[in-house]
Amino acid sequence: MSVVTEMAKRFVHRFGRWYIGLMVEEEYKSSTFRWINERPVEYSFLFRQLARFFPKAVLDVGTGMTALPHLLRTCGCLVTAVDNIRDYWLPGDHFNRHFHVVDDDICSSRLAGTFDFITCISVLEHLDHPEAAVRSMCKLLNTGGHLVLTFPYNETTFVENVYSCPEAGYGKDEPYKCAVYSRTQLDQWVSANNTRICEQEYWKCFTGKMWTFGERLAPVKLAPQEQEHDLTCVLLEKNPSV
Repeated sequence: MSVVTEMAKRFVHRFGRWYIGLMVEEEYKSSTFRWINERPVEYSFLFRQLARFFPKAVLDVGTGMTALPHLLRTCGCLVTAVDNIRDYWLPGDHFNRHFHVVDDDICSSRLAGTFDFITCISVLEHLDHPEAAVRSMCKLLNTGGHLVLTFPYNETTFVENVYSCPEAGYGKDEPYKCAVYSRTQLDQWVSANNTRICEQEYWKCFTGKMWTFGERLAPVKLAPQEQEHDLTCVLLEKNPSV
């Protein structure tokens, strides 16, 4: 590498670090409190499973602009992060300053290799073909591997797009949908991919009967299966016979 090239590289790196530092400082200074969302519940469930199984190769699906894959990497895992950047995000809207995100549609993934552990946090509800996404993730999962899913949930009632309901507390102007899945969809995903449910939690995050209905609860409440709930965290295991 020539001296000029090395100097140019150092300048670009220094400028990039300066700009990112300026950006995060502006974000810090302009931040305002709205509410605590469902992520503490979902991340708590996820990291408990991580500590339980100690996986090596991890795939995070639907990363967006979050720092989740970076947090997984700090735990020691080898992490791949994917999102459907080309189709889901508007041009120029997606930039993850925490981790490299591969542009990949999980419904028809082009990824090579397999993983010990896959995370899909609050993603399935926004997809038109969640069954294809689950099928693809299970194919990418090693035998005996584990898949963590979280999504709005009602034990008996499926809603194609809860944002379109008159009772929805927010989301009417969002460009994407938000489904509420039920036991029917979950059982279909499990049976179609020869997996089993190892653990499932039910959470009550809103005062109403469905996701976004009523006011947000603070703190959210862990609920028995037979009581009202609007969010679930699920751990699936890929059976050895897959």
